[in-house]
This record gives sequence, structure tokens and C-alpha cells, in this order.
Amino acid sequence: MVFEKRRSTPIFKPLNKLPATVSIQDLGSYLLEVGVALLRAGAATKRIRTNLRRLADTYGYHLDDHIEPRALSLTLRSRDHEQQFTGTRVVHGQAINFKIISGISRMSWAIVEKPWTEEQLWAELDRLKSLPDYPRVVILLVVALAGSAFCFVYGGGLVEMAITFGATFCGLWAKQELVKKKFNPYLITYFSAVIAGLVTVLFSFADKTLGLEHALTTSFLFLIPGVQLINSISDLMDGEILNGIDRGVNALMHALGIALGLSTLIYLFGLHT
Repeated sequence: MVFEKRRSTPIFKPLNKLPATVSIQDLGSYLLEVGVALLRAGAATKRIRTNLRRLADTYGYHLDDHIEPRALSLTLRSRDHEQQFTGTRVVHGQAINFKIISGISRMSWAIVEKPWTEEQLWAELDRLKSLPDYPRVVILLVVALAGSAFCFVYGGGLVEMAITFGATFCGLWAKQELVKKKFNPYLITYFSAVIAGLVTVLFSFADKTLGLEHALTTSFLFLIPGVQLINSISDLMDGEILNGIDRGVNALMHALGIALGLSTLIYLFGLHT
């Protein structure tokens, strides 16, 4: 979860100082795009609402919104209620992206201090969306290294750490390939868990003297839906009950996929004996 730095600048400016540089229709379309970008990036509901309302109020409009895990509806009204914009967007797919979340947050604070023109708004949003991801090999290596570090924390030795590194690398590579092919997300978690665990099991069969309990239990950790679980608790604490339950159940489905993957290996290779 990304935390905003507190500032002394108030979120809302007095009405008589608000500029009228962006029309209600243009700002409504822009807020929809911002909200969709935040939903896709995995932002918590309260963060999305705070950013949208901060932007709307800065330009002198009142915002009513309805945010769901995969949809966003908003109504934007002028202070005199003479103008109104209503729009709805459905969100397909989600990929955690802290660059988008933190970038939009910083942008909204900058606009509070000095409102931007419509061209500046869209240019910054396009820039944030076009920020490149880390190279795939870097992600694979760093996540695999993190898995081996967890193995060490749980008591694994150098051999177990090396096996965990390889198992995590292979499991994450398989997950990335399945995501490209647009498999069901829960099946992706299941098959990735099976592949990661299978690497560890094959090493145990190659050398019966190896105790790979720590390697096996930590090779799945890269699949834990940590952000979804955090957002679920955050939404529930903020009173966003439906969103919190939705995200919590979604996270539990991924946890079930991990458990079924491990159970499959236990059944096929008799690891319980």
C-alpha cells in the first residue's frame, strides 16, 4: 500500500479562488480515466475516491461517485447545479502498479497548489500510463531472490535457498506466460503453484538425503495476493463493505489455488508418506 505524504496545504480551496479552466464534460471524462487507471493499478477504494474528489473540487465541481472493484460511475455537477456530467466505465483486468497510484496522487496534490490546463492533465496521465515496466528478467531474478531469502528466514540452508530460487523463477515464468495467454486468473495461480512445487519435488527425488521442507513451503510465496488482502482489510475498515468482501473473496480464491496446487503434488508424489 502506498501512503501519501501529509502536507499543510488544504485539500479544498475556497470557491472564489477556483479557476474555470476545464469544462465539466472534459473533466468528467478525465476523472473516469483517472479512476479506471487507479482501479486497474490496484488502489484501495478510499484512495480512488479521495483523488477524484480532490481533483473535482479544485476545479469547482461537486462529485458523487460509486466505486466497485470492476466498475466506476460518477456524476459531476457545477456548484449552481446548472451543468452535469454522468459517466460509467467497466474495468477489465488488473495489474498492481504503484507507479500509477503514487503518480496520480502526486499529480492531484500539484493541481491543488496550481490548477493545470486540460492539455496538461491529459499529458501527465498519458505519461504515467506509458511508464515502462521493469524488464522481465529483472522481475524474475528479484522475485526469485526474495523467495530464497524467505527460505533462509524460515531456516533453510544454502542448497534449499538455491532450489527455492529456481522453483520461484520457474513458477513466476510460467505465471507470466499464462497471463499472456489470458488464462483464468485462479487457474494461473494453481498451475504456477504446481510448477514451482514440482521443481522442488524433482530435486528431492534426485537426492533422497535433501530435506527440502523449507524450500517447498517457500517456493509458493510469490503467489500470495498480499495487495488484495491489504486492500480488502482497508476497504472493510473504511466502511466499503461490498468492495472489501469482493477483494477478500478474490484473495481467498487465489489462496485456494495455491493450496490445491500443493495438494496435487502431495497426492501425485506421495509427499505425505
